[in-house]
Amino acid sequence: MKLTVNKSISLVLILVSAIYLIMAFTLPEYPFVPVDADLIPKMLGFCLLILGVCFFFSKDIDTDEQKAKRVIPRKEVLMLLAVMGLILIYITFLEVAGFILMTTAFIIVCSRLLGYRKWVTSIVTAVLFSGCAYGLFNYALSIRLPAGILPL
Repeated sequence: MKLTVNKSISLVLILVSAIYLIMAFTLPEYPFVPVDADLIPKMLGFCLLILGVCFFFSKDIDTDEQKAKRVIPRKEVLMLLAVMGLILIYITFLEVAGFILMTTAFIIVCSRLLGYRKWVTSIVTAVLFSGCAYGLFNYALSIRLPAGILPL
């Protein structure tokens, strides 16, 4: 059996999902909650596993056109690395600065980096999304997000 690009990627996805599922099953269980914290990670892990298996058995004809599409221009690689750097900064400072500030800053900077130029729309969208998501999680779902330096 020839190992094509799709089969190679699917094997990596299956391996990642297996490791993810092992870690999801090690999450602690809480006795007095209707939906435990491990439900979503387990569901995502099984979905990734199923999709990886489906991807392994999907038809793959490696044409010259497909090979040409796999070449990523340098500009796009730099853009991907910049967004990955922004995500790492977001994760690093989320606890300190808080969900609302970091999410607002992330949305504004990331949309600007990706080419969106309307400042007012970007700021309003970022503030509304961050505030609504924070309110939904903290007050409606009783899932505490980091408040950071804001007195919420």
